[in-house]
Amino acid sequence: MRLAALTARQYRSLRAIRMELGGVNLFIGANGVGKSNLYRALQLVQAAVRGTFAGEIAAEGGMMQALWAGPRRNHERARVAFSVEVEDAERGLTFSYVIEAGLRPPLAAGFIFEPQVKAEQFSVDTGRGPVVLMKRDGPGIVLRDERGRMRSLDESLMASETAIALLAHGGVAPEISTFCRFVEQWRFFHGFRTDAGSPLRHPCLAVTSPLLDEDGANLAAVFATLSVTRGDTVDLDRAVADALGGARLVIPEPETEASFGLALPEFEKRVFTARELSDGQLRFLALAGALLSYRAPPLIALNEPEASLHPDMLEPLADLIARAAGKSQVWIVTHSERLAEAVRLRCGLRPLRVIRKDGATWIEGMRLTGMMPDGDDE
Repeated sequence: MRLAALTARQYRSLRAIRMELGGVNLFIGANGVGKSNLYRALQLVQAAVRGTFAGEIAAEGGMMQALWAGPRRNHERARVAFSVEVEDAERGLTFSYVIEAGLRPPLAAGFIFEPQVKAEQFSVDTGRGPVVLMKRDGPGIVLRDERGRMRSLDESLMASETAIALLAHGGVAPEISTFCRFVEQWRFFHGFRTDAGSPLRHPCLAVTSPLLDEDGANLAAVFATLSVTRGDTVDLDRAVADALGGARLVIPEPETEASFGLALPEFEKRVFTARELSDGQLRFLALAGALLSYRAPPLIALNEPEASLHPDMLEPLADLIARAAGKSQVWIVTHSERLAEAVRLRCGLRPLRVIRKDGATWIEGMRLTGMMPDGDDE
C-alpha cells in the first residue's frame, strides 16, 4: 500500500492544495512559505485515525489558529479539510478518506475554540468509481452493510471525536480497518532533542524494538535489535563511518538496559557514551535509527533533518534516505539545497519547491490537479 495523494484546504497557509505523491517526496523552500504545514496536514490525518485529532488541533492553539487566515468566498464555510488517497496495488483498490472540522455553532454545547468534526467520509474505488462505505455528518454515522445499503449506526459521536477512529478496530468494515492499520504505522520525525535530559543520551529498557519511537527514546534498543536480533549492522556501520569521520558504533549486548557509544579513530582505546556525543553526532545516529530500523514503516516523514548536522553529514544522510526508500515511502521537508541535491542524485527525483502564491502555500510549477508537468521528473 502507498499514499497516492494528499489534499488540504483552509488550514493555516494552505488555501487549497492537492498533491499527487511518489515514493520519495522532497519539499524545499525558504522559511515561512508553509513547508511544515504540508507535513503537519499529513500528521493530522493520522491523528484522526488514532482519535487524537481534536487534541492535536487544540495543542496548536485551537481552531482560530488552525483556520486559513486569508479571504474566503461568500459560500465557503470556515472549515479545515484534509483528505488522502491510499492505493492497495495488490488488491486493485484505492481508499479515500476525508475529514472536515470547524468551530462550535454560537449556541451549541462544547468549548468555544475546540475543533468540532463536521463531516467524514470513507470510500473505496475498485476501478469502477468510488463507493462510499462510511459517512458522518454531525454526530451520526451511516455505514454500508453487506447488502450494499447505507444504515445508521446506533453510536452517536461527540463533536470532538472521529468516526474513523471509532470504526478502526471494531471489525465492522474490513476496508476501514486495513486503511487505519496502514496510516497508524506512519512515522513522523520532527527533530530530536539533544539537551542533557534528552532520552537519546540515556540507556533505555532492553526491549526488542523494530521501530524507532518518534522522540527517539528507544534508540539504543533499536540498535541492539539490529545487532542481536538481526545480527546485521553493515548498513548502519557504513553510514556511521561515512558521516562521522570513520567512527565505529559500539553496541553492547543488552541486559536490563540497552546502550550505545562511539569509538573515534583518534581515540582508539576510548568509547564515548551517548552523554558525551555532540548534538550533530547524536542527531545523525537518531536519523540512522529511524531510517534503518529492523522493520520498515510504510511511510517515514522527516521535517528539517539537516538541523545541527555538519554539512559533510548531508551526503551520508542522503544515502540513508535512498536506502530507506527501497522499502518505505519517504517525505522530506528541508531548507538545505545541498541535502536536496544529494537526495535528487540518489533517488532520481525532482525536488518540489514550496513557494507563496497569492498569499497561500503552493508548489512551484504544479497544476491545480496536483500533478507536475510531464517531463519534469528525472
